[in-house]
Amino acid sequence: MRTYIAKGVLAAFVAASATLVHAPSAAFADATAPFQARVYATREGLMGGTTANGHKILYRDHFAALPSRRGLSQKGQGDHTVEVCADNGRCAFVPVWDVGPWNIYDDYWNSPRQQWNDLPRGMPEAQAAYYNGYNGRKDGFGRRVGNPAGIDLGDGTFWDGLLLTDNSWVTVKYWWTGAAAGLGKITTTGNGPLNMRSGPGTGYRVTGMSGYAANVPIECWTPGTNVGGVTRWDRLPGGRYISHAYVTDIVTPPRC
Repeated sequence: MRTYIAKGVLAAFVAASATLVHAPSAAFADATAPFQARVYATREGLMGGTTANGHKILYRDHFAALPSRRGLSQKGQGDHTVEVCADNGRCAFVPVWDVGPWNIYDDYWNSPRQQWNDLPRGMPEAQAAYYNGYNGRKDGFGRRVGNPAGIDLGDGTFWDGLLLTDNSWVTVKYWWTGAAAGLGKITTTGNGPLNMRSGPGTGYRVTGMSGYAANVPIECWTPGTNVGGVTRWDRLPGGRYISHAYVTDIVTPPRC
């Protein structure tokens, strides 16, 4: 569960047997890899509350919180989007819509960072405090740190996207620090999440979810199952596919 960090700031279909082999494409060979870190994730909760960017938290919502406004997207936008992958193989792309956990000036993905520049890049202050006694084992508000969390996840991302049942270590990519050949914004009906699949069709197994408004990196596109009159499927990093019926191009990717 989340810890309140400041007044007015509330922290943060059927499996297929076929396996696709994904060969590297020259079209995105020059893509820039984003910074990534292994951090401890907690579930935000706080349904009905308001995030740091003004978003009202929905039931089983899909977004993330990071402990600095330097990683915060505007309300309804996904210019700061993270890719979060659990050890069970599930991944999620979600916009950063809240600030937390624990701190509000800890942009640990940057170098130099806003605060605590003696810590290595990729290590949240809360993690250093919890395990190493850094800052007297306190956060930036002087509170004793109760867990090493470096990211908070909306309930839907935590339970449905990643299938987590408890706080867990995850691998996070901060996609505004990198680039792919294409970029698209998730524009699902009703602001719900979009299933990611192991291949370009609705018969492939679900491997995770992309949250509404997330800006997802697209390596290339390929034809696939017709969804609402759209046969284009977008390939994301890691061999995951989403129907373009629910994506708006920001940067149009090449064909695979």
